[in-house]
Amino acid sequence: MPFPGIIPCHDRPNRKTSGESPGFAQGAGVYLLKDEKGRVIYVGKSVCLQDRVGSYFLPSTKIEERKQGMLDEVVDFEFIQTESEVEALLAENRLIKDIRPKYNVLMMDDKTFPYLMITTDEDYPGLYYTREPRSDGVKLYGPFTSAHALKDAVQYLQRAFKFRTCHLEILESDEKRRFFRPCLLYAINQCSGPCGDKISRKDYLQDIRRLTRYIEGIGRQC
Repeated sequence: MPFPGIIPCHDRPNRKTSGESPGFAQGAGVYLLKDEKGRVIYVGKSVCLQDRVGSYFLPSTKIEERKQGMLDEVVDFEFIQTESEVEALLAENRLIKDIRPKYNVLMMDDKTFPYLMITTDEDYPGLYYTREPRSDGVKLYGPFTSAHALKDAVQYLQRAFKFRTCHLEILESDEKRRFFRPCLLYAINQCSGPCGDKISRKDYLQDIRRLTRYIEGIGRQC
C-alpha cells in the first residue's frame, strides 16, 4: 500500500546491534514499523521522531512487555514528518484506522480510548473530548491512543478555530443571548462566544467547516 509523503528508512540496523536511527528527523511525526513481509505492524507518533524510534534500538531501553514481541518482528520502518504534534496525532489516528496494524489493534482491544466529537444537531456545534461518544447527531474522530495528547490538541485547535466546548443549549432564535455574558474563553480569545451572540450562526458554522477540513485534511495527506 503506498503512503504519499512517507520517507523510507531501509537497511536499518536492528535493535540488538545498534542504538542509533540515522536519517530520522528531530521534529514531530508518525513512524510505521514493518515486518519481514513489508506489512505495517505498528504505527506510533512522537514529538521527536529520532529520539522515539531510536529508543527502540537501544539495548538499555526498558520496553513494555506487550511491545517486546512486536520488536522481534520489526525489520524496517518509515516515517512521516508533520509540522506539529497535533498533526502527528491526527495522522497517527488516520493511519491506524486505515491500516489496522496488528499491534495497535491488540493494544487497543481491552481499553476505552478517547474520541473527538463534534455535534451536528445543534445551531452552534461544539467539539468535545469524550470516552463515551454518542451514536447519532455527531461527527466522530478517533479513537486516539493518547488522552493527554488529545486534550492538548483540543486546546490548540480551539485557539485556531474558536469553537465552543461548553454544553449550553444555544439557539439562534434566542434573543436573550445578547444579554448573556460569555465565559473566560471568550475573554482570552479562545472561543467566539456564540452563547453571548458575539458571532453569527453563519460565521460560526463556517469556522466549524474549516475545523473539520483541517482535521480530515491531515488524514488525507497520509
